[in-house]
Amino acid sequence: MMARMRIRIDAVDLPGLTCPAPADGRVPEYRNVHVAVQRRDRPAELLAPQPGDAPSATWTLECTTSVSSSGIEVKGPYVQDRLGQRFIYLSWGTVDDSGTFTMFRRAKLMLDAVPADVLAGARDGLLVGRLGLTDAQGGPLCARVQPPLITWTAERAG
Repeated sequence: MMARMRIRIDAVDLPGLTCPAPADGRVPEYRNVHVAVQRRDRPAELLAPQPGDAPSATWTLECTTSVSSSGIEVKGPYVQDRLGQRFIYLSWGTVDDSGTFTMFRRAKLMLDAVPADVLAGARDGLLVGRLGLTDAQGGPLCARVQPPLITWTAERAG
């Protein structure tokens, strides 16, 4: 049986509008940095880009859930599904003078790492992920994001 669920991502500690080039020079400096949720299979379609110097950022995603032999499956337009793993992409990019977003890095918010009891509690309500978006080097958080870098809770839909 399918149920409707929303996922809200509450982010704080954004890294700023500039991502300096590392000392080794392997990648350039990035300016006018923004972050957004990427739509599944449509990397250019972004939900609510936020500037990298915002005090916080929040995105709310509409999803459906169903119970399978492997647990609760989450699906939706912003839920990625690669090799049996479900996650949400936060895409980091620069925005030029024409408003074009050019992605340079992504973070994968791993839904497989949500504790089973939390996911069950949110199944027909609201799943909330809270995280900081600055990594240990002061840049944009990227790669796989799972606890303790993100905290998942179930809340009543409201």
